[in-house]
Amino acid sequence: MLALTLALGCQAGTIVGKVVGVADGDTVTVLDGDRVQHKIRLSGIDAPEKNQPFGQRSKESLSGLVFGKSVSVDTNKRDQYGRDIGKVLVDGKDANLEQVNRGMAWHYKAYAREQPLADREQYAATEQSARDAKRGLWSELEPIPPWEFRHNKKANQ
Repeated sequence: MLALTLALGCQAGTIVGKVVGVADGDTVTVLDGDRVQHKIRLSGIDAPEKNQPFGQRSKESLSGLVFGKSVSVDTNKRDQYGRDIGKVLVDGKDANLEQVNRGMAWHYKAYAREQPLADREQYAATEQSARDAKRGLWSELEPIPPWEFRHNKKANQ
């Protein structure tokens, strides 16, 4: 149990490298200078699942932002799947926040307490701005949040 706690515990640090893969609208693979691949789950956001409306568009949006580019990732933990959780910065820009701004992801409020207060407030305000402007997924009448989509999918299996 202690080993699991350590593995999932605080993994604070910075990963610098090139984005070599984009799995979906909130997960990328970064290749560092030592040629080690890091699977990164973008912190503070949750993007539509691939088979959900806007899932593919969200992935394409993130790919356009970061694929093939040098990034810096501030990480603070690992998830249950072994992915580093972090804020991806490309050319000094917060790619996580930009996904929210484009209407390609929700601010993941269930984990907002893990964000610095300034980020939490900025992500929430940015989501509201995207909603008000009906950008991206907010152009739909009632978009289904990915956490509800995943829950419903599990319930129907």
